[in-house]
Amino acid sequence: MHGAGNDYVYVDARGQERDWPALSVAMSDRHLGVGSDGLILALPSEKADLRMRMFNADGSEGEMCGNGIRCLVSFAFDNGIVAAEKSQVLVETMAGVLDVTPLRDDGQGMVGARVLMGEPRLNPPDVPVAIEGMDAVIDEPLKVAGHSFRMTCVSMGNPHAVVFMDEPVDEFPLTEIGPIVEHHPLFPARVNFEIANVLDGGRTIRTRVWERGSGITMACGTGACAVQVAARLNGLAGDRATIALPGGDLTVEWPGEGEVVLEGPVATVFDGEWVE
Repeated sequence: MHGAGNDYVYVDARGQERDWPALSVAMSDRHLGVGSDGLILALPSEKADLRMRMFNADGSEGEMCGNGIRCLVSFAFDNGIVAAEKSQVLVETMAGVLDVTPLRDDGQGMVGARVLMGEPRLNPPDVPVAIEGMDAVIDEPLKVAGHSFRMTCVSMGNPHAVVFMDEPVDEFPLTEIGPIVEHHPLFPARVNFEIANVLDGGRTIRTRVWERGSGITMACGTGACAVQVAARLNGLAGDRATIALPGGDLTVEWPGEGEVVLEGPVATVFDGEWVE
């Protein structure tokens, strides 16, 4: 399944015990496996309708995935894990219990979702980013491999460093710079790295993402949220923006306080059986 091109393999993992990190590495390989940005598990929860675990393509476990959580709810409906008529689904993640509202199209089932993504965390130890003496890291300088940036750091349950630039994001050497930023000593838990161009007075923000543990991806839900929060904090956008990613558009709302709201599509590509 994918949300705006951010693709994962989904598994009904109820009652199963496996080496999930190793399986994610094997399945995610785009030549020798299924090919994906990672693996997402549907599991039972004692405090929500279901529980999500997500693993990146390198086998590391992530706290949350904004595109993944939308697709997981659709997967849960289609596989009888959650009653298909529910109008609200609570999903337990490592970043907390999140509220997902399915968007349905008559005759097509679930085509998207709105997700209450929780409040952004800006305090440096909560991101985490190793900078002292600040309540938030907003428009701070970062020098990497001969490039000078101004970064804003946001946690959406997982860490993000957002850089706004005049250079078109499509021309930026993200393949080269992304892994350097991800593993920079400033980020003790590594970091997701977003580069962005603000367009249309902040109504549209064109974005590319280097995801921690997966590399360049077509989209990133938590990254889109971090970009909107960072744009709002820097006075570059209003309460709502379209985050235009290579795989499609996501809509993010954040009025400067409270929860971030993410809206985007879901799509099933194929299903099958993994033969070991």
